[in-house]
Amino acid sequence: MSFGNQGARVWRKTGEKEMPKCLKSSVKYPQSVMVWGAMSAAGVGPLCFIKGRVNAASYQEILEHFINKPLRFNGLSFLVFSLTAQPQQQTSQIQKQVKMQVGHFPSMQVIARVIVDLFYIQNKLTLCLFLVGPKVVYVPPPPPEEESSIFSHYASGINFDKYDDILVDVSGSNPPKAIMTFDEAGLCESLRKNVTKSGYVKPTPVQKHGIPIISAGRDLMACAQTGSGKTAAFLLPILQRLMADGVAASKFSEVQEPEAIIVAPTRELINQIYLEARKFAYGTCVRPVVVYGGINTGYTIREVLKGCNVLCGTPGRLLDIIGRGKVGLSKLRYLVLDEADRMLDMGFEPDMRKLVGSPGMPSKEDRQTLMFSATYPEDIQRMAADFLKVDYIFLAVGVVGGACSDVEQTIIQVDQYSKRDQLLELLRSTGNERTMVFVETKRSADFIATFLCQEKMSTTSIHGDREQREREKALSDFRTGQCPVLVATSVAARGLDIEQVQHVVNFDLPSSIDEYVHRIGRTGRCGNIGRAVSFFNPESDTPLARSLVKVLSGAQQEVPKWLEEIAFSAHGTTGFNPRGKVFASTDTRKGGSFKTDEPPQASAPSPAAAADDEEWE
Repeated sequence: MSFGNQGARVWRKTGEKEMPKCLKSSVKYPQSVMVWGAMSAAGVGPLCFIKGRVNAASYQEILEHFINKPLRFNGLSFLVFSLTAQPQQQTSQIQKQVKMQVGHFPSMQVIARVIVDLFYIQNKLTLCLFLVGPKVVYVPPPPPEEESSIFSHYASGINFDKYDDILVDVSGSNPPKAIMTFDEAGLCESLRKNVTKSGYVKPTPVQKHGIPIISAGRDLMACAQTGSGKTAAFLLPILQRLMADGVAASKFSEVQEPEAIIVAPTRELINQIYLEARKFAYGTCVRPVVVYGGINTGYTIREVLKGCNVLCGTPGRLLDIIGRGKVGLSKLRYLVLDEADRMLDMGFEPDMRKLVGSPGMPSKEDRQTLMFSATYPEDIQRMAADFLKVDYIFLAVGVVGGACSDVEQTIIQVDQYSKRDQLLELLRSTGNERTMVFVETKRSADFIATFLCQEKMSTTSIHGDREQREREKALSDFRTGQCPVLVATSVAARGLDIEQVQHVVNFDLPSSIDEYVHRIGRTGRCGNIGRAVSFFNPESDTPLARSLVKVLSGAQQEVPKWLEEIAFSAHGTTGFNPRGKVFASTDTRKGGSFKTDEPPQASAPSPAAAADDEEWE
């Protein structure tokens, strides 16, 4: 796909007979102009921004064609206008001017992010193109009803049997005995059939230990590698208890009283958990429901009022629907926090405390609280004790905070300006294999996706600024292989289980090693082999060097000599053992670092969020 052809095609769709000469001439210089078509192909939406300088004649032509003239494309409205800005002005200042000018068009409301890539004319004038239109009321498509679609799954990989050799550490008083098969789990007939239809042959270590612990009514803090089956480990015993007690959804109540609430930090992850719950509850009277931001509130309420036994949601939308009086908590038995380290960090802690303090919420002594994650820093364990009974069980599978050994990890030293060429070379060598490319900012996600589309690679992107329908479309296109490359920020790093993701590329390394572990965990799932390649820029990534060496060593991966040298020199060598374990693999209570019956310690304040940080909900 060339910019020129795509640009001309899109131009015709706007109703103009031909593309302006200024855009025609720019087609020869793809690094200087990005036309609507490429942005649309990248999943960013039909946006246009031009980088570089244009002469006065071209500027006048753009004024005549665009300025203050609303255009229509694919049911969306465009509004272009000019403003005066100095190159050194902050983007936020420019955005204020933009919003003031958009205010002159009361029939339009800005719904998309502000394009921050601007071009300057004679170093003063700036031209911006914005996507505007009526407020979108999004109703997601209904989930599949066909049994074949509900139970679609992928087979475990050749390394699945290696899970039997993983070390397991269970701490806490009188932990229940582990099961070895699903037959020992005591599942009812309907649930056992659904487990078989789902392709489950034998339980993974976290399921072998987690299922009997939950079935025994114990609180649990479980830490297991990504892709190890944590979701089924908590869903199966919860659904088994509800089915055994004859729980059934009722659509005749104006206030629904779910028996279980499952909370996760992102819309994509909670929707995935909901689909798993719906799969295991297929053909029974138990009804799961999902609530999250970005979709029509009225639709969400109607779905809840149809009957709700298992309520899956993101924190903000859960609090909203509880606050509206549509959901009561008096019958709640189970509270599950998936990706619990994130639920007690990243600004979610106040929401979680508000949730457990909601009217009608049973105390921690009267409910069963379950926490699951791949990483548990010690400060998060201390905080988690506020939500759990004193005698909770800590389950550690494998090396806590460690990366899965089924993922082949490669670290490449590259400077910032060479990353795009390195990425292009890497993707061309992988063919059409599914690849997730992680970047640190939302702006970078759109830019890299557009760049790859320009290079004729089918690519889409996902991040917190995209409309919910766009996020779901991007994931759908990636799952089906229509777009084999997905450029993502942290919104997609947590918990997503996408079939046949062969590669993960860290275009930008994250600031924390925990996030690195979660990112590369998108591949190498359920025993399948995966590959993760990370671009290491010494100018920005040196603080992560030590932790990277430890993660690589813990997963029996080759550690580049240059990385070990950077790790040793980064902060001195005292206490640095690159061949040691990644994190403490035991319950922090064993070391006496804190007692669960003491008042909770105040956690350190989180660093201020950067302007381009992700909005998790």
